[in-house]
Amino acid sequence: MIEIKGLSKKYGSFYALNDLNLTLQEGTVFGFVGANGAGKSTTFSILATLLAPTSGDAWIDGISVRNEPKKIRELIGYMPDFFGVYDQLKADEYLDFYGASYGIPASKRKQLIPELLELVNLTHKRYEYVDLLSRGMKQRLCLARSLIHDPKVLILDEPASGLDPRARVEMREILRELKGMGKTILISSHILPELAEMCDEIGVIDNGKLIAHGSVEDIQLQLSGERVINIRVKGLTSIAVSQLEEDPFVTNIVDHEEKHSVSFTYRGTEDDQIRLLGRLVQAGVPIVSFSDQETDLEDVFMEITKGVEIG
Repeated sequence: MIEIKGLSKKYGSFYALNDLNLTLQEGTVFGFVGANGAGKSTTFSILATLLAPTSGDAWIDGISVRNEPKKIRELIGYMPDFFGVYDQLKADEYLDFYGASYGIPASKRKQLIPELLELVNLTHKRYEYVDLLSRGMKQRLCLARSLIHDPKVLILDEPASGLDPRARVEMREILRELKGMGKTILISSHILPELAEMCDEIGVIDNGKLIAHGSVEDIQLQLSGERVINIRVKGLTSIAVSQLEEDPFVTNIVDHEEKHSVSFTYRGTEDDQIRLLGRLVQAGVPIVSFSDQETDLEDVFMEITKGVEIG
């Protein structure tokens, strides 16, 4: 759905974006991670045809951003980090104005606007003036605006910025519903744990360069060369437990005496973990459960942007 090749934006000798290459499949939710000034908004502005690249190109559904901007605008819904609202309009009038701008017939707008307001949980504010809405409500209204023409791709620049915890939860639930509808979504955010929860893939950008791309788990594996799993077993003797304590890959050993089981965290390569599980099975130790430990996106981001190279 999205293909970016050699995309750069240069101001004098400064590169706001430097040779970005990225491919995203239809239906992917992609999270863009980076500090202020890293190049996120520049990328989004180019994809939204609001900014011309210095070099390179991007294609959305096979259409060039550089050569066919009008067609691109029909394919995308763009929500900038600083959105504009018209204070003298009511919520439904605001959406009606944008629907008319996209050439949507009045009869269709009449049916569509209540559906969009319901999607973003603003049905009860349909006849309220926009300037009386809270910040979170205004952002949800702007999200509805970006959906008015049923775009294939959503480009959302910091949609949760400045929201209180309840409003962030509401925004996350709406995005989850849009993902279920098959939309391809590009989203940037400083609320990193929420990105990890919502996104299929993330990209870490720093100084205009994409320095990592993949799932959170894949990037963590590239950084450290190891995975972390939580294991719970039954029937370990005290001697076996003491042997676990001596294993440098084992941490967080907990003896659940009442359930006659022991849980622990194991760090190592995938081959190390396969060998460990094999030894437990051969020794006849019942494995109650094992699972990957959730990766903290904030830790991954901090480690990458300290200069760790991806191999």
